[in-house]
Amino acid sequence: MTATEPATRTAAEPTGGGGPVPVDASTLVLGIETSCDETAAALVMGGDDVVSNVVSTQIDLHADFGGVVPEVASRAHLDALNPVIARAIVEGGVEESRIDAIACTVGPGLVGALLVGVSAAKALALAWDKPFVGVNHMEAHLYAASLEDPTLEFPLVVLLVSGGHTMLVEMRDHGRYRLLGQTIDDAAGEAFDKVARFLDLGYPGGPAIDHASMLGDPEAIAFPRAMMDSGLDFSFSGLKTAVVNHVRAHDDVADADVAASFQAAVVDVLVTKARRAARQVGATGIVLGGGVAANSSLREEILTACEEDGIQGFLPSREMCTDNAAMIAAAGWHRLRSDGPSPLDIGATPNLKLPLID
Repeated sequence: MTATEPATRTAAEPTGGGGPVPVDASTLVLGIETSCDETAAALVMGGDDVVSNVVSTQIDLHADFGGVVPEVASRAHLDALNPVIARAIVEGGVEESRIDAIACTVGPGLVGALLVGVSAAKALALAWDKPFVGVNHMEAHLYAASLEDPTLEFPLVVLLVSGGHTMLVEMRDHGRYRLLGQTIDDAAGEAFDKVARFLDLGYPGGPAIDHASMLGDPEAIAFPRAMMDSGLDFSFSGLKTAVVNHVRAHDDVADADVAASFQAAVVDVLVTKARRAARQVGATGIVLGGGVAANSSLREEILTACEEDGIQGFLPSREMCTDNAAMIAAAGWHRLRSDGPSPLDIGATPNLKLPLID
C-alpha cells in the first residue's frame, strides 16, 4: 500500500529528551538496519502497517570467507545505504516530508556496521527536523510476527534464535520483557554455521543445513540433546563437537544424514524448552523470531507443539525472520510512543542487552 494521507501530529524535536510524544495510527516511521550483513530500510505506519520494505543482502560478498567479515560489511553498507533508503521511500509512494520519525538499530551488532546506519539516521533526523529513535535489534525481532498478525495477545513466549542469540523471552506487553532462558555457550545459528562449514555445505549455514536435511534421515544418528530435561537454558557447543567427532569416526557417513540428525537435535531442544516456558508463564502462544526461525523443521515442529498444547503458534514469514528494517521501524514506533525520541548523542553499542523488567 502507499501512505498518502497527511500526518496528524507535529513531530517532536530530533534531539529528543523528555517523555512521550504524540504517536498514533498515522505516524510513519522510517526504519534503518545495518547491524550485520543486511542493508535495509523500510516505512511502517502505526507500528504494524508495512508501507515498504527493502533489503540489500551481502551474502555473495562473504560467501568465500564462510562468514561475515566486519570490514567488508561496513564498506558494503556505506555503498548501499543511501540507495536502499531512497528506494524504500519511492516504493512507499511518499514524500520525505511525510515521514514522522527515523528509527535505527543501535545494537547489538558489528560496531562498524552499526555506525554506518546510526550516522545516516541521525543525519536524516537533523536534515528533516524529525525525531530519532535508537532501537535494540533483539527487541525489534520480537515485533516481527506482529507486523503480519497485529492481533497477537499477551503474554507471549518468544523463541528468539539467530546466529548471535538463542533466548526465550516472556513478552508481557509492549516494552515489557522477562528473560526466561538463554544459551550458555554457542547460539543455535552459530552451531548451524559451524556444522555447515565443517561439512562443506556452503554459506550461510542455516539454509544449507535445512536444504541438506531434506535428503537425509533425522533418526540416522542419535546426537545428544544437552540440558533437554532441565530448566530453560540452552547449550549447543557439545552438539557441535559430537557432530565433528562422529564424522571423523565414520568416513562413510552421508552428509545429508548428519545434517538431518543435527538439525533434529537442535529443533528438539528448542521446541521442548519453548513449550516448557509457555506452560510456566501461561502464555497465549509461542512466537518465533530471528534468522533460525526460517528453518523448515523448526517452524513445523513449533506449530505441531502449539496445536497439541492448545495455544497459538505465530510464525513470521521468512522475509521477516531475517534482518530487516520493517521490524526496526515497528519497534521504533512503540518506543517513540512510550519513551519519546532518543538523544542524538546516543552511540552504537555492539553488546547492547535486551531491556528487561525485574
